[in-house]
Amino acid sequence: MSKQIFGAQLSLRCCGTTVPERTAGPCWQLYVAMSGLVSEWPTFTWPTTTEVPTIDQRQAALTDLGFVLDEGAEWEWTECTGPDYHPHPVRVLLLGAVKVRPLEGGAA
Repeated sequence: MSKQIFGAQLSLRCCGTTVPERTAGPCWQLYVAMSGLVSEWPTFTWPTTTEVPTIDQRQAALTDLGFVLDEGAEWEWTECTGPDYHPHPVRVLLLGAVKVRPLEGGAA
């Protein structure tokens, strides 16, 4: 079993995203923070929606990226306010985080 543990984060991209593909509106994005360039981190983007991905959808996305929740890990949620520089009023952001490890024989 792999001893590598990484942090996965889930956030609503309120103005859409340009990576890995441009979205026309808000979408949820999951990424696994690793060493190296941020642009090379494994990333999964759901289609445009503000609905929080379910636990099963998050698990499927992690599997697609080559990861699984670490043993005993649970999603932790934090609220914070968005940055002032966005072209819309400041909003409350919901951020999810969980510890993950590479799948046995996975691409990670």
